[in-house]
Amino acid sequence: MAESFAFAIAESVLGKLGSTLIQEVGLAWGVKTELGELKDTLSTIHALLLDAEEKQATNLQISDWLGKLKLVLYDAEDVLDEFDYEALRQQVVASGSSIRSKSKFNLSEGIANTRVVQRETHSFVRASDVIGRDDDKENIVGLLKQSSDTENISVIPIVGIGGLGKTSLVKLVYNDERVVGHFSIKMWVCVSDEFDVKKLVKEILKEIKGDENYSDFSLQQLQSPLRNALDGEKFLLVLDDVWNTDREKWLELKDLLMDGAKGSKILVTTRKKSIASIMGTFPMQEIKGLSHEDCLSLFVKCAFMDGEEKRYPTLLKIGDQIVEKCAGVPLAVRSLGSLLYSKRDEWDWVSIRDSEIWELEQNEDGIMAALRLSYYDLPYHLKQCFALCSLFPKDYEFSNVVLISTWMAEGLIHSSGQNAKMEDIGERYINELLSRSFFQDVEQLILGVLYTFKMHDLVHDLAMFFAQPECLILNFHSKDIPKRVQHAAFSDTEWPKEECKALKFLEKLNNVHTIYFQMKNVAPRSESFVKACILRFKCIRILDLQDSNFEALPKSIGSLKHLRFLDLSGNKRIKKLPNSICKLYHLQALSLSRCSELEELPRGIGSMISLRMVSITMKQRDLFGKEKGLRSLNSLQRLEIVDCLNLEFLSKGMESLIELRMLVITDCPSLTFKALGAYKFCSLTIYHNWRLYRGGFFMSQLLTLYTI
Repeated sequence: MAESFAFAIAESVLGKLGSTLIQEVGLAWGVKTELGELKDTLSTIHALLLDAEEKQATNLQISDWLGKLKLVLYDAEDVLDEFDYEALRQQVVASGSSIRSKSKFNLSEGIANTRVVQRETHSFVRASDVIGRDDDKENIVGLLKQSSDTENISVIPIVGIGGLGKTSLVKLVYNDERVVGHFSIKMWVCVSDEFDVKKLVKEILKEIKGDENYSDFSLQQLQSPLRNALDGEKFLLVLDDVWNTDREKWLELKDLLMDGAKGSKILVTTRKKSIASIMGTFPMQEIKGLSHEDCLSLFVKCAFMDGEEKRYPTLLKIGDQIVEKCAGVPLAVRSLGSLLYSKRDEWDWVSIRDSEIWELEQNEDGIMAALRLSYYDLPYHLKQCFALCSLFPKDYEFSNVVLISTWMAEGLIHSSGQNAKMEDIGERYINELLSRSFFQDVEQLILGVLYTFKMHDLVHDLAMFFAQPECLILNFHSKDIPKRVQHAAFSDTEWPKEECKALKFLEKLNNVHTIYFQMKNVAPRSESFVKACILRFKCIRILDLQDSNFEALPKSIGSLKHLRFLDLSGNKRIKKLPNSICKLYHLQALSLSRCSELEELPRGIGSMISLRMVSITMKQRDLFGKEKGLRSLNSLQRLEIVDCLNLEFLSKGMESLIELRMLVITDCPSLTFKALGAYKFCSLTIYHNWRLYRGGFFMSQLLTLYTI
């Protein structure tokens, strides 16, 4: 990924070098000439980077040069970021921290006309039909309904290479009405790389009990609620994507499940026959590749609009030859079909068919040639956005809002030059990745504006392959960490009992831009870890501290001049934020949701003039109060007010948020609908949907005001 990030960083640095504000600060600091020389040099290098991208796969010298160049570019970007910070600081001082002048920032008045919008799905959501698996489905359904005289629990292994559609097939079975009616409890757990028994038990309990918190339970303590939940119940458990070859771990988990009633079944999907022999009590069900006819049918569905293939017989013939190379793997077929969907030039299709990538051996990384081709066809900016997704765990449920905020924080969203909002550009990026089958399983949450999606595990492998070593999944026992790591995600399932080990580990990292914890409820337990991060990673842009357990955020947080995204959500002990946090002039996203003990926001929060997304849980009765605070945030696009049990008023500060496009209010029982009555809206439409945000309401400039 070095080449894509190098090109993006170079473009970012060039953009900053051309900024009037940067030029003014450079003049004041006496380095204007040096900035001009840097811009000239970088312009020359920038023109070479895309060519280097194509050659670096076969030329190690170019690859090494790109890696070294990227480190230099990161340093240059960090320096210019400090210039930008100084310009923002001067802007805050000059405007008295309140940013009152709307004309100065060319801001529009009020909120646009609202309109009724029916609930709808995004245009990029296409039906993910499972083709050619009817016989496999019927066979598995029959096995699930089959009784056993010897064991309470039977295990059915589903085996096949990656990308064959094992998970899609099992989902089809899992939701079949005959299966739903046969079992009293159904549970789905994605296992992936690490077979951690305690983590799996927690996931199983979550499937049964919902959001009950077992984060601090030991395995011994987890046994009782699990056995009670399964006692006498005929259950179906799906363990998806299992890689564990340790029989003892499997037997330990199986023993905890034995209280289920006779007829209970466990479906296991895996790529390895050896795992099937370890876990299975039924003969393994081996999934084969699709027939050529089924693959061609799937390809046509992905590559053409309905019936369009008849107009392009030559392309259809080339497509048939491409399908032949996919060896019956539906993920490969879908990926290449999606890649060619908007392309009608014969050369594009021939270049895919005749690519040298097909000649590469399937290495241990297990990434198919078809997926590589799809990745290489991405524009450079989407390559970076896609690669950064490797920081999230397999089977992770992405939120469009969080992912876009993450991309923005890393500077990966580039303006189209048409005054488009970064959030809208981010939506287009997601749309494009969905249309190319890099994302799947879209689920609408709020009227097409808030939605979730996932990545296929092989696509996640692809992202990890191209993201390394800049993006790396670590744990507190990792050794030999590359110096080029810029984005670090921790996969630990438990916080170290001796926090000194976590602090010691930080010494292995340098110049990190991202700290992210993959597992829920695994986060810093004390202020000391946060202090160490602040002291060591001065250029950090994303600091994920959700579900942390410390009482106070260090005052030194204000020294993080580059910070764009700070997540403190789920901290149930923190009561106040230090005033120094208001010096984070670059901060774009601040998450304080589920901070149930938070008493108030700092008075100077209006100084954080780059904030675009804020989510809040706190004890105040009036969100805005007498201080200017939130009402001065003229860049704010999205405001979430969550679980504010005492909140009664929004005051008139709301109408000062002239750029606000989305307001979500959830579980604020003391806040009445009349609280919005003072605002000047051109029209108001009410939408009821009690299955979504029951007891709350949702407002958007795009969609209007809804009660939900």
